[in-house]
Order: sequence, then C-alpha cells, then structure tokens
Amino acid sequence: MEIIGKKALDLLARKHADARNAVSAWVAEVETAAWKNTADIKKRYPHAGFLSNNDVVFNIRGNNYRIIVVAVYICGQVIVKFAGTHDEYERYLKKGA
Repeated sequence: MEIIGKKALDLLARKHADARNAVSAWVAEVETAAWKNTADIKKRYPHAGFLSNNDVVFNIRGNNYRIIVVAVYICGQVIVKFAGTHDEYERYLKKGA
C-alpha cells in the first residue's frame, strides 16, 4: 500500500521517541501490504477499529498511540488522517473527525 501523509507519522515519531520503532515497523508493514478489504487488515491487525468512510484506527505501541487512515483499496493507498497519543485521539474524535 502506498502511504499518503507520512508527515504526520514523522511528527509523531519525532515528538514521542518511544513510538519511533513502532511507527517505523507499521510503515514498513503497510508499504508491503496489498489490502483489498477490511478482512485483509483484520488478519494482520485484529485490534484495528473500523469507522465510517473506510477510516481505520490502528493501535500502536500497546494502545499508547493511534493512527487513523482512510483505506482506498482500489488505489492501493492509505491516507493518514491522524497520528498521535491516545489522549490526542480522544480529543480528535470529540472535534467531530
């Protein structure tokens, strides 16, 4: 999958050193994946959450961090909408993301 919006991931990794390895591992796995649907994601990430509009929530580093992407299966892309701490994620959702 092609990852669009890696800047948010880079910012997360720079801001939170303890997330750096987990974010790098997630990026490496996603870039080699060929997801066709939500079932493909669930096979590898059983704790991923699925929201409306093909939004997928990934728990990173023991649920300390969250990444939200839009999966565009037909194009083979994931578009990063959010990357941050669990608390930042809660505030993001409250804003009506």
